[in-house]
Amino acid sequence: MKRILLVLLIILVSCKTETKPEDIVLEVHDFDSFEKYLYLEDDKTYIVNFWATWCAPCVKELPHFEEIYHNYKDENVELLLVSLDFPNQYESKLKPFMIKNDIKGKVICLDDEAMNVWIPKVNQDWDGGLPATVIYNKNKREFFYRTFTHEELENELKNFLN
Repeated sequence: MKRILLVLLIILVSCKTETKPEDIVLEVHDFDSFEKYLYLEDDKTYIVNFWATWCAPCVKELPHFEEIYHNYKDENVELLLVSLDFPNQYESKLKPFMIKNDIKGKVICLDDEAMNVWIPKVNQDWDGGLPATVIYNKNKREFFYRTFTHEELENELKNFLN
């Protein structure tokens, strides 16, 4: 019996498929096609985080966003991770980063060089530095230009859920 269980375990482990960069299909938008994600009017609360793999504070806080998303997705919370990585690095850096860090939130690549036009549309006080986050629902919207701890992010989210 032990041998059968061991054989089954070996088969299960060996059958596990590993995600490869070519398996990931990225959604790439210019700001005009992306902007709708900043103004969805349904019953959900949205966390929209602007980040990049080259931004150390972004990478540091990303696990907090993932954990919050995991813990609150059943409460109508959606996470949208807006990557500002360079398009020529999607395959070499972004996709491997997503695999290595098991990113579950929706990742959208924002590829729009007219930053001076679209950054103030996200928030008039934003200078474009990262990380930056918008949390909103149909009743409330807040912009955050800072790094979050898990507790800080959760507290801000709870302000939208109560």
